[in-house]
Amino acid sequence: MKNNAILKQTSFISFVAIIASLLWVTSAPNESKTEQQIRSYIVKSNDSGLLSSIVSDMSLSPTHELSIINAIAVPLTAEQYAEVKANKALTVTENYQVELAGGNAWGKRKWQPRAVVPSSIDADYVHATRNFGDGVTIGFLDTGIDSLPGTSSDLGLSTDLYGRDKFWGTYDAITNTVSNYSNEESGHGTHVASVAANADYDVYGKVYGVAPNAAIVGIKAFDSEGKATYADVIRGIEWALQVKDQINLRVLNMSFGGMQRSYYWEDPLNQAVMKAWQEGIVVVASAGNNGPDPMTIGVPGNVPYIITVGAMTDSYTELQTSDDKIATFSAAGPTPAGFVKPDLVAPGGHVAGLMAFNTQIVNEHPEYHDGGKYFEMSGTSQAAAVVSGVAALMIAQDPSLSPDDVKCRLIDSAHTALTSEGTLAYSVFQQGSGVVNAKDALSSTASNCANQSLNIAKDLADEEHFYGPANINEDGNFYVEGLGEEYVWKIDESALSNDAVIWRLNYDDNPMDWKNMASTDAVIWRLDFETSAVIWRLNFETDAVIWRLNLETDAVIWRLNLDDYEAAPININSWVEPQ
Repeated sequence: MKNNAILKQTSFISFVAIIASLLWVTSAPNESKTEQQIRSYIVKSNDSGLLSSIVSDMSLSPTHELSIINAIAVPLTAEQYAEVKANKALTVTENYQVELAGGNAWGKRKWQPRAVVPSSIDADYVHATRNFGDGVTIGFLDTGIDSLPGTSSDLGLSTDLYGRDKFWGTYDAITNTVSNYSNEESGHGTHVASVAANADYDVYGKVYGVAPNAAIVGIKAFDSEGKATYADVIRGIEWALQVKDQINLRVLNMSFGGMQRSYYWEDPLNQAVMKAWQEGIVVVASAGNNGPDPMTIGVPGNVPYIITVGAMTDSYTELQTSDDKIATFSAAGPTPAGFVKPDLVAPGGHVAGLMAFNTQIVNEHPEYHDGGKYFEMSGTSQAAAVVSGVAALMIAQDPSLSPDDVKCRLIDSAHTALTSEGTLAYSVFQQGSGVVNAKDALSSTASNCANQSLNIAKDLADEEHFYGPANINEDGNFYVEGLGEEYVWKIDESALSNDAVIWRLNYDDNPMDWKNMASTDAVIWRLDFETSAVIWRLNFETDAVIWRLNLETDAVIWRLNLDDYEAAPININSWVEPQ
């Protein structure tokens, strides 16, 4: 039975009062300066007194206090920026925009589409044991959640399978307020939440959500267009840490991504994500929709500690697995620090989810809405939500599981895509450990198989940082150091060559040493051709070409050094074609 402590009911008003007391009241930026002269920056220092002194001496007006990473967000003129930047005791990062990792609105129009995701990952076996994710709260850092109360069925996001209220409401990180009502203009956050926790049934009596009794809370950091700033997202993460014990928030879904601008440990958003993981929250992030090329994983999916999820699709044949495939839009690894990502994949093609008829996405793509409350989308956003639901089922079964335990069992029990010859159908840089399987994840007793060679405390303290086992060979193909030829990603070759996919449980089938490999020694990635050009350069102060996949050109794939005022969006994942 669901623990009444996490049910909203009459206790939600007191919950709002408690949380409101935790909120930091922001000051308005100086409106005397023109918008063209001002940019927002995240200023970080381990000396809080220094930050206070800078704010006082320069008469600054911070918009966000980001204590989770010992920083503030503050608008600065070009002159103020130069003055702050000159202080070597401060780390200054532009308050970049972020965008959600939502999929395209492409799909087949259906009336009340079938619920297929739980069956496809064997979550229905878990449901048969009466485990529906009771007692666990999943937070969705997104565009908000519309619980859709008063629709044709009250089951869904407002109540669970037993009719009990499960919606905690929404914290708006943009306005720094808490409310117990629905407020979502985009539709993305509601769709993602429903993939994980929808308690509604389809016409065949199948439940839609992976963890339909899990409680949910919206953390709104993205606007109706799916855009946000680093500061708002970090503030949302900090709020999740403040309330996690009151509402048993154990899983935090992040279906968004942004461009990597540095090693994972130098990015302020990643630092907040790592802090959440360290504090006991299972963080699930989408890999991004920028695939299929290598090194397309975004922020925060490049954080080695967390669970990063790519997408696969059933090619519209739900009862036939042989034509399953990795979605072409699904981002691939390795990360610039040499880690294998994604960690695993999950259904992310044409996924049915809840979405109100008057949202931005439906207004733009009405043909993919069923006219009632369902919408079909594709993307790694949806795939991440599937894994968040499985994580909730795991924690409901065993609340003692740590984030590392959850990650270990998820990747240990995933089903690897193999060809009929028994070789990898996809590189580990595309599929990670394979497709998630809820039944086997809950049956797994694996331990000490994730993040064991990492040290998150030293990482966050800036004492020690880590590199993964990925490298590149003389042919320009990525591989995992210490493993065999099968773990070389021959990028120019067709992924499957028309072979059927066999999803095989990999408890002992394959050497998965890469899951736990990390080192403090930097990997110099080189192309050992006539030029011996350095493709991964450790000096972040240069504008060097970092990665050249096409050896006949000098095309820059990824640069480290951006102009001071250059902003790249971080947002919901880009729209993708139906798969």
